[in-house]
Amino acid sequence: MVNKRQIGLTGGIATGKTTVSNYLKNHHHLPVFDADIYARKAVQIGSEVLNQIVKRYGSSLLLPDRSLNRQKLGEIVFTQPPEKQWLEEQIHPQVRDRFLREIAALPEQSTAVLVIPLLFEAQMTDLVTEIWVVSCPGDRQIQRLMERDGLTREQAQARINSQMPLAEKCVQADVILDNSSTIEHLIQQIDVALMSDRDNRN
Repeated sequence: MVNKRQIGLTGGIATGKTTVSNYLKNHHHLPVFDADIYARKAVQIGSEVLNQIVKRYGSSLLLPDRSLNRQKLGEIVFTQPPEKQWLEEQIHPQVRDRFLREIAALPEQSTAVLVIPLLFEAQMTDLVTEIWVVSCPGDRQIQRLMERDGLTREQAQARINSQMPLAEKCVQADVILDNSSTIEHLIQQIDVALMSDRDNRN
């Protein structure tokens, strides 16, 4: 029987998912597959999805090199839920397909990390064997997002509001990683969560 451990790493925007995935990759040497990377590849120059985006919104969404102006697209989808849904319907099937190929290539008795910010919204929970949610207080989440992406408070809040509430994700989690304190505290939680499954299997 194939016994693969597929950790679905999710959480709210700017809660610290990248910090967690980088630690699992660099310290524990686990393979990490990232939905955001696959989503960016889905809209690269010449892709069918990018062609559909231009057809829907016009060539003004392209940068001089003909690549997608992600900031401009974000201004549309994060303020208009129907447009966000349309975009996700174009991208999610390609992201899912890429995950399926990566999972199929994993050896038996392996552990991998699937970083999927929209794990619940995109209905990809069937791809993972357990769900880890990275959580932090709302005010800290807003501040991190403003600093990271150069957004106003209103823009940051709009992006947070466009996702499933973090509290709802936590209810469905197998593991909740509290990123409200120090990096050392966060790492300690990651190590415990990772080892607990190994202990249960032994």
